[in-house]
Amino acid sequence: MSNLAIIPARGGSKRIPRKNIRNFLGAPLIKYSIDAAKRAKCFDEIMISTDDDEIARVAKKYGAKIPFMRSRKNSSDKAVLVDVMIEVIEEYKKLGRHFDYFCCITPTAPLIDARRLELGFEILKKKNADEVMTVVSFSYPIQRAFRIKGGRLKMIWPENINKNSQDFEKTYHDAGQFYWLKTDSFIKQKRLFAKDTIALEIPESEAQDIDVEEDLKIAKLKYNLLSGRKKEGKNSG
Repeated sequence: MSNLAIIPARGGSKRIPRKNIRNFLGAPLIKYSIDAAKRAKCFDEIMISTDDDEIARVAKKYGAKIPFMRSRKNSSDKAVLVDVMIEVIEEYKKLGRHFDYFCCITPTAPLIDARRLELGFEILKKKNADEVMTVVSFSYPIQRAFRIKGGRLKMIWPENINKNSQDFEKTYHDAGQFYWLKTDSFIKQKRLFAKDTIALEIPESEAQDIDVEEDLKIAKLKYNLLSGRKKEGKNSG
């Protein structure tokens, strides 16, 4: 049994230029994902899929491998993650290497926990599922969501206007941290959200999607909060 960590990190981020190697509390963002994968102790190889020489140099500095560069086709704004992962698997196949499982880890996830990476893999094996992905619950029922039309608020589901929040089913969204996948199932289905996917729920305090500058500020606050909790835990022990 062999496992691969794939960290996709192209160089063309627009909303936050050079996001993948942006300084985050003294280190490039991508370092946090690499470090978590290394601490997890469940990967035979940790690789970065990138089209960018600078990102490749940074990744190598912190212990990841760049066995090949990403193709131009899968480096554009329109490229999708599924195609990037397929390309990685196929390129490794050309090198005579096959991995039974792989984990796609986002390059901008400084709150990622190595123990959750290990737990995700254990769940995937134990349940014999196609995929395990991290999710976060919506903090407010989406069944009472609004849309704005002509500056006016409209309920998407007006029939829910008088219902209590606790009456709605709990809903979730992608936490944007990692996706554990069974390689053979992924190649057959060619989809990120596999048919048999198990959710690994994490608290909102441990996840932060980073798309704009404000997200970076929030991620730093959460990181410092979590670091403080860990220190308190060690001191109390």
